[in-house]
Amino acid sequence: MKRYSEEHVWIARDDDAAPVATVGITVHAQEVLGDVVFVELPAIGAVFAAGEKAGLVESVKAAADVFTPVGGTVTEVNEALRSDPSLANTDPLGEGWFFKLQLSQAAELDALMDEHTYAGFAN
Repeated sequence: MKRYSEEHVWIARDDDAAPVATVGITVHAQEVLGDVVFVELPAIGAVFAAGEKAGLVESVKAAADVFTPVGGTVTEVNEALRSDPSLANTDPLGEGWFFKLQLSQAAELDALMDEHTYAGFAN
């Protein structure tokens, strides 16, 4: 199940008990940004608190920070996205993911929006 932040970032665990979650930008974010031409991904092993800047997205229109929706330690980054930033546009909820986090407190996910709430927020 995906959860969403007010900063237009999604986070999803493969199952509700998984200690690691995948993070990326939302469809709304990539539509606002336009064609993504560069991404800056965090370092593996970097530790973030919820709401901290973990990366950057640059498009032909603008640049935007990518904030962690919850706290955790980066366990993996999407190297395919680094070499082909357009994945953030063509498949933002799938192959265009940014990084994976070992969650420090899974309960932080409860403070994020579900898909229905986010859809109302984003529109």
